[in-house]
Parts: sequence; C-alpha cells; structure tokens
Amino acid sequence: MGSVAVEEQQSLKPTFSAEANTLEYAQSLDAKDHLRLFREKFIIPSKANTKTKKVVKPEQASDDPCIYFCGNSLGLQPRATAEYLQAHLNTWASIGVYGHFRDLEDSPLTQWQLLAEHASKQQAPIVGASPSEVATMGSLTMNLHLLMGSFYTPTASKNKIILDWKAFPSDHYAIESQIQGHGYDPKEAMVMIGPEEGEYEVSTEKILSIIDEHASTTALVLLPGIQYYTGQFFDIKVITAHAQSKGLLVGWDLAHAAGNVPLQLHDWNVDFAAWCTYKYMNAGPGAIAGLYVHERHGKVEYPEGEGKPVFRHRLSGWYGGDQVGRFNMDNKFRPSPGASGYQVSNPSVIDLTSLCGALSVLNQTSMPQIRAKSLKLTAYLAHLLLSTSPSDRAFRIITPSNPEARGTQLSILLKPGRLETLSDMLEDAGIIADKRKPDVIRVAPVPLYNTYEEVWRFVQIFNRALEKCA
Repeated sequence: MGSVAVEEQQSLKPTFSAEANTLEYAQSLDAKDHLRLFREKFIIPSKANTKTKKVVKPEQASDDPCIYFCGNSLGLQPRATAEYLQAHLNTWASIGVYGHFRDLEDSPLTQWQLLAEHASKQQAPIVGASPSEVATMGSLTMNLHLLMGSFYTPTASKNKIILDWKAFPSDHYAIESQIQGHGYDPKEAMVMIGPEEGEYEVSTEKILSIIDEHASTTALVLLPGIQYYTGQFFDIKVITAHAQSKGLLVGWDLAHAAGNVPLQLHDWNVDFAAWCTYKYMNAGPGAIAGLYVHERHGKVEYPEGEGKPVFRHRLSGWYGGDQVGRFNMDNKFRPSPGASGYQVSNPSVIDLTSLCGALSVLNQTSMPQIRAKSLKLTAYLAHLLLSTSPSDRAFRIITPSNPEARGTQLSILLKPGRLETLSDMLEDAGIIADKRKPDVIRVAPVPLYNTYEEVWRFVQIFNRALEKCA
C-alpha cells in the first residue's frame, strides 16, 4: 500500500527459484503450505459436473476437481454449510417460533434473536473492528443506501461524493440515486477518481490530490477497498486520515476486501463500511451482508430529565431498536448502541445460518495467516505468467505489481478479440475464472482452498490457449 516504503515493498515480494515452472516445484510449495488442510473443508466442483445441467450431489461427484479461481465472484461451499443449515431446519421443525428465544443442545447455532449479533461477533476480527461496530443484515447495496441515508447529508455548497472511476455498477447507481434524491445533479456532484491516461493503477497521491481539490464542496468520500476490475488495494488508512483532516466523512465498499486482505477499520478510524459475504467469506450466492459503523457514530445517550435518546440520525427500523424493549411495541424508538442500531428489519435466519457455517471455517485461522499465503500464491501466479508466456505476449497484468497493493486477484488484460475464445478454452479445460468485457480475465487463487499446483496447471493451459487464439 502507498504508505509502505519502496524498500519495504520490495522485500515483501516472494521470490522463486529457476525451477519454479515445474510441477514438482509447485507440489513442494503445497507440501509446505500452512493452510493446506483447509482445502478439505470445502466442496470443489468436479470438471464433469461444471459441464452438466443436472443437479449432482457432492457424494456423487467425480474425483477430478476443476480449478476454481472465481472466489472473487462466488466462494466455494464449505462442508460445514450443510450441517448448519440442517441444524436450523431441525430447530424450526422441532420448536417452531420458540427457536427465536431458545438454545438447543448439540446445535452449532444460537437462538434466532441473537444470531445476527453472533455473526457480527464472528465477522469483527476479519474487518478489524469491535463486535459492537459490526452489524449483519440485508445486502451490500441496500446497506450502502442505508448508510448513505445517515452519512450523506448534502448542502447547497457541499453536496459532492468522491468515488472510484470504475465503480461497480450497483455502487455507481446507488450514489447517483442518492444525489438525485437530494435534488442535485449527478453530473456535477459525482467526482470520479481515475488513473492517468493509458494506466489502470490509481496512485494514493492522486487520490489525495483529488480530495484536496474538491474538499470544500464535498459531503462524502466513498471508495472501494479493492477495486473490483483491476484488483488494486487502496491505502484505506492514509486516504481515510487525509479526507477526515479536510472535514470529510469516509466510507468504504469492502466487497472484494473483506476476508481477502487484513483490515483494521477501527484503528484506521473509518467512519463506515459495507461488504458482501459471498466472495471470500463463502456464505453462498446473494448471502446476507455486513456493515461497520465506528463506535463514535453508534453512541446512544440519554440526557438527564429527558426521555428521548440522542443519537446519529439513520433510517430506522424495528431490529435497530434496543433488544430490551424490542417487544414492547410502543413505537418509541430506542436504538441499540453501536452498529446494530442501524438494522432495519428481522434478518433472514437461513441466510445467517449459512454465513455462520462459513465463518466457523474461516475463523479457524486468521487474516494474517490467510494473507501470508495469499501474498505468495498470487506472486507465484504473476511470476509464472510473466516468465513463461509466449514471447509475443498477448496480455498485460493490470493489477499492481506491488504485493501490498493487491489482494489475491490478478486482472489480466488481453489483446482485443481474444476474451471469448480464451475463456471458452479455459472452461473446456475445467478452469473457472471470471471474465469482464471487453478484454479482462480476473483470476483469484483463494488461500483457503486453492493450491500452488493449480496455479501451475492454470498457467500451462493459459499459455497454450493464448497460442491457439493468437
């Protein structure tokens, strides 16, 4: 990241021997992998199953697993998920509505009323927050809207939102609609930070300069922790501190960062953040999301002699109310302290269950342990791509070369006209990666379930495919 000295950045880059491009070398790295046993905790689709249109039970799958490098889009299913979901169904079948208030023996789940708080507690160390600063609810875009409903308070003179040049469409739409809803023109109020001409990496210095330029007319800075298209990991700590020094509120979309890179949201003084859980947290497609609100924005105070609580305005809902009085039904909103006070509705228990099952696996290790493998695994992929590809290289890695400025994803920009053919060839070979039109393939070897051997095999097939579609 930008605040790390160049000398330190260089020392953090893993190095590989002259034998790196051999199967034996890749297998030797796997033998020393401190996370190698986690692969067995996930269900890897077989090559045959990825081509079928029939539902195949895991126990019926073939023994020829695909190479799944698409965890940046949808993480694989943990084996614990089925156990947790069955426990929830058993509770529902056994005691019905009492499941809200009663813990059952030998169940991995707590009572439904407390399950969102339990999931938040499990997510807190992943994002570097206290449990009270995390809430589990809704979806990523819904949470961004709810958070902007509290943190975007524009005036006639300060109404701009600074955002990423290539924000994910849902983020762009959300920001655009918030600006319009307050009666301002998105063409004037949306300030996009982009790279220099012909480049893809946005320097921290440029981000800070854009903030300086627009600080007097800006109401909010809302950026991605990791840019979904390029895979760049922004310097959250430095950018947050700089923007706040200009009197600005700062929020982060951590869809591609949570569970991927170490985060310290509380220590970095981030105002708010939101993330999904179906990528690196492996909670399942469209899974329930998470949000963070710094403790200073979650305070609830009761002045002496006054009955009404004092708290930061937010779009309120029933489940944001204090649990003690939640069932009084008196329509007197007394928000829960912390991020849970931003909740708006009864969360889906089946979604929470799936998330808790996934977190039970993820939290058997730690983000520093995950990051240690991620740095080396992604560096090995970059090394092989750059050292073994055909001399007439038909691609460019647009993810930063500095390991500290990226997560596990490498975005490969192909020469025009190659994307569809190459993607089809990879799919035929049992490799699942993500393509972004017109010319980018995003490859994400996930530390918990991908191997160095898979990286080696991918590069061999990728190079052959490049030669054939040249």
